Amino acid sequence: MRGIGALLAAVAVLPAGAVAAQAAPRPPAALPVTGPVTGPVPAPGPAAGVEGELVPGVPPGPYQPWQIDTPDQMLAPRTYVPSAAEDAVEPRAAGRGTYALVEYVPLIDAVSGVTCSRQTGPFQRQVERWLKLTVDGKQSAADCRAIRAFQEKEKIKPASGFAGTVTWARMMLKSARKDPNAAGKCPVRTYRVACVDLDRQLTWVQKGEQVLFGPVPMRSGRIGHRTRPGWHTIYWRHKNHVSTIYHTPMPYAQFFDGGEAFHAVYGSLYTTVGSWGCVNLTLGDARTLWGVLKQNDRVYVWGHRPAP
Repeated sequence: MRGIGALLAAVAVLPAGAVAAQAAPRPPAALPVTGPVTGPVPAPGPAAGVEGELVPGVPPGPYQPWQIDTPDQMLAPRTYVPSAAEDAVEPRAAGRGTYALVEYVPLIDAVSGVTCSRQTGPFQRQVERWLKLTVDGKQSAADCRAIRAFQEKEKIKPASGFAGTVTWARMMLKSARKDPNAAGKCPVRTYRVACVDLDRQLTWVQKGEQVLFGPVPMRSGRIGHRTRPGWHTIYWRHKNHVSTIYHTPMPYAQFFDGGEAFHAVYGSLYTTVGSWGCVNLTLGDARTLWGVLKQNDRVYVWGHRPAP
């Protein structure tokens, strides 16, 4: 009876709603919560003892996703004070070309090496609007020429005129450089606020109306693992953090909500699939942000990551 009760209790906490994205790889369930690499971290559970380690023994129904959330999103890592020797170690440099502006294009375009794509891109309407073209959501020869010209100017490769994620993101960054908070969506305060704009996939830091950092491009949480909106606080900073769930480095990690943090990644920010909830940055931007923010600084998140 105790086993059945634990099973029912576990199923009861699963939310009824949208099914988690099936295309996204899932982390191993048995791995412990993200934490420091100085020693083993016990796996989290809703209760102590064997019952705390139980999970539903059968897959839930179609409207009850098995996975409530990734542990690093919901549960905070085990915090500690890094030693001076640990903090003296600088995260390794990113390889050449890591953050190159390489557009994601259809396979047929990539293998054919087309000069001007005939395909309608996932951000077709947004790109047409930004370039002041006819906004009809359909690729035309005129659209392709205008998009190619922008891509060539911004050194986006291949400059094939496909309205993809990288092209759209570059437009968002250029639009925001002069005044990222022109729309007033990030609250203006007398203290530092790290602004996380999920709509445009940009982040910056402001104090009053003065921009102290950014705006810079970022990558937020994917469908089903959204970077949670609202007010948060930087509660732990760990320069050389490594995820014990994904076994990947998280340089210059600044945690602000559970396991969600600002941190660098050694890969493109412009993938069509987002993070597991963290705000991903380039190594250079994460390093600069490390010098701008301090513990107890505030973070404000709003909007939705656009789905291509």
